[in-house]
Amino acid sequence: MRPATEVEDLLRRHAPQVLGALVRRYGHFDATEDAVQEALLAAARQWPDQGLPDNPRGWLIRVASRRLVDQLRADAARRRREEDAALLTPRDAFTAPPPGESRAPSDDDTLTLLFLCCHPALNPAGQVALTLRAVGGLTTAEIARAHMVPEATMAQRISRAKAKVRGTPFRQPGPADRDARLGVVLQVLYLIFNEGYTATSGAALHRADLAREAIRLTRSVRRLLPREGAVTGLLALMLLTEARSAARSGPHGELIPLDEQDRTRWDRQAIAEGTALVEEALSQGPPGAYQLQAAIAALHDEAQGADATDWPQILALYDVLVRRAPEPMAELGRVVAYAMVHGPQAGLSELTALEGRLKGHYRLDAVRAHLLERAGDTAGALAAYRLAAKGTLSRPEARYLQTRAARLLP
Repeated sequence: MRPATEVEDLLRRHAPQVLGALVRRYGHFDATEDAVQEALLAAARQWPDQGLPDNPRGWLIRVASRRLVDQLRADAARRRREEDAALLTPRDAFTAPPPGESRAPSDDDTLTLLFLCCHPALNPAGQVALTLRAVGGLTTAEIARAHMVPEATMAQRISRAKAKVRGTPFRQPGPADRDARLGVVLQVLYLIFNEGYTATSGAALHRADLAREAIRLTRSVRRLLPREGAVTGLLALMLLTEARSAARSGPHGELIPLDEQDRTRWDRQAIAEGTALVEEALSQGPPGAYQLQAAIAALHDEAQGADATDWPQILALYDVLVRRAPEPMAELGRVVAYAMVHGPQAGLSELTALEGRLKGHYRLDAVRAHLLERAGDTAGALAAYRLAAKGTLSRPEARYLQTRAARLLP
């Protein structure tokens, strides 16, 4: 009997490759995704008890293909029956592939699928939503929470995006088109990684499968574009952040904040690779958001302890970051750094500027609680911790915030 987590990791790794292979062969993006989802469900039921097939990816492709063809045949029968049946066979089934081209599914299919989901015919919101669904494997509910919109709204957004890319040739874009899509591709990969590093809901703090998949995909993009500073910077940021994952939670899954982590448990090999990539990224042109965030992460990872953290340098990097890429979470990080350099009261003053854009977000309340506690306002900190705990859907984060609040009780 195979552990369910092992099967789940295997399915998540193969899902985008299987989807890419079938879209390349049959088209019909939306119908293909439904067939792949059915194959994944069948595998999740069978493999833990019956064992893994010799070729898991081939098994998934075979089962999904059968279900897709069955569905297409049923649809065709409702319209023209025998006349449309011939259209079900893909044109390339009777021809040999061109020299040097393989028909076997591979990581290239995942990369092609990634760029297809970021097609310029889609608006940015549709690109992000479709990629998170098709490549990242996130549920519609998870994507909706990440974007703070109702689930029904996100479902409509994904459905419209599928309809727009229906019939698009399944191949990697040319250099100019690829460059135009790159920004969205990187944004989506970062969202997938963030959902893995800190799950927005559920019992687990860390979804290692998502974080690993985001890193793997980013490595694939970097092999395609090795001299692109944003790609190098994003990979560095992911490695430097994921390097701390083993120390982020205790034996019962409780969250451990950065300043309290056992740094001997950090992955020094990943930190070394990430630090080297930061230096490379900063040499590949003017630094953008990913390079700057990676540089901040490197300063955290290189510090021997919380007291040795170079907060003035981190604040200087945040100042550059919010000027070049103003974004509420980056500005919230800057407030924390500002408070570490200038004191909690100064940080609270800076926090007021974010009230409008982050009002009701639990991270704003959590930072306020931390700064109020450091400033000696116990009652204010207690109320803010409780408010933050109510706002998060992540149970480990909620427990952490509730524990911080309980410490402040008489």
